[in-house]
Amino acid sequence: MYQNAVKDKPIAEIAETVRNQEGFTKYEDLPPIYVDAVIAAEDQRFETHCGIDVRAIIRALWTNLITLSFAEGGSTITQQVAKNQLFTQEKKVERKFAEIFAAFALEKEYSKQELFEIYVNTIYFGSGYYGIHEASQGYFKKNPQDLTDYEAILLAGLPNAPSAYSPDHNIDLAKKRMSVVLDRMVRCGKITRDRASKILNGEQ
Repeated sequence: MYQNAVKDKPIAEIAETVRNQEGFTKYEDLPPIYVDAVIAAEDQRFETHCGIDVRAIIRALWTNLITLSFAEGGSTITQQVAKNQLFTQEKKVERKFAEIFAAFALEKEYSKQELFEIYVNTIYFGSGYYGIHEASQGYFKKNPQDLTDYEAILLAGLPNAPSAYSPDHNIDLAKKRMSVVLDRMVRCGKITRDRASKILNGEQ
């Protein structure tokens, strides 16, 4: 499955394809608090792992065993890039293994900043918006670099469940997700509890 996927879309061509998309946002143009929020929410060991997070996978397997479900996936940002760029969203065991092979290949080909760029420029944010530029313009009528802390945190939380958390559909759920993201940022040491409270209340 992995070999067939990279024949159709070589690993080395993924970044260039994404960079040529209208509205592509460079890593350096993303608000630092947005970068911190995405990593805290999606993949806390993103900057140090090799493409997969063994601890997250073990935790996910244990959670799924206890709940008798596939509720938790343990996917890293790199794995999500692999899934979104190379495979279907269908949950199959063989696709998961193919995704791991692709994650290793992506980590060899690209820097962490490049992988982060690919991720945030292609993920779905709800309400028909793909990529951070479309989401920033669609929800707030501004470019990503101009987002307030409140707006950046809100957007960081949406890809987890974009249809449910879209502020266009349910602002209360979007704020609850913001609270979860901020709590993870506090636990990761990215912001203080006091600062998190102020952001949630819309204070800059």
